[in-house]
Amino acid sequence: MEQEGLSERHLQDIRDRIASSPFHNWFGLRLVQIGGGTAEVTVDLSEDHHNMQGIVHGGVISTLADTTMGLAVRSMLKPGLTHRTAHLSVNYLAKVEGGLLTGRGRSVHAGSKMGYGEADIVDASGTLVARANATFIVLPAPGTASPG
Repeated sequence: MEQEGLSERHLQDIRDRIASSPFHNWFGLRLVQIGGGTAEVTVDLSEDHHNMQGIVHGGVISTLADTTMGLAVRSMLKPGLTHRTAHLSVNYLAKVEGGLLTGRGRSVHAGSKMGYGEADIVDASGTLVARANATFIVLPAPGTASPG
């Protein structure tokens, strides 16, 4: 049986929360698409995202990967559930010097106790710069009763 995922109302709530999130705004993350087990997030890179060598810091790429995978998994969880990253693995494939980065995450598994996602990170030219995967703990959202 195929899992349905969140309703449009719940997806819009996530979009609104991302748009008003101080962290996402400070970091420059923009949610392009979420739903049906996928998510796409971009970041327009600035000098603030660079390390001392003048290239984009690996933590920027891992943050983008974690965000896209988490949102993809979240889009498939039942209302009243949330997730936390338990394990994150990122394979860096090319250096990034600037421009726009796009993360495309997909939910591979979204169960009642754990989730698993994968993401590709590409630069503005479409070059694959990183591939990631993550395991997520699934738990009741704050302020909700544990789902039956």
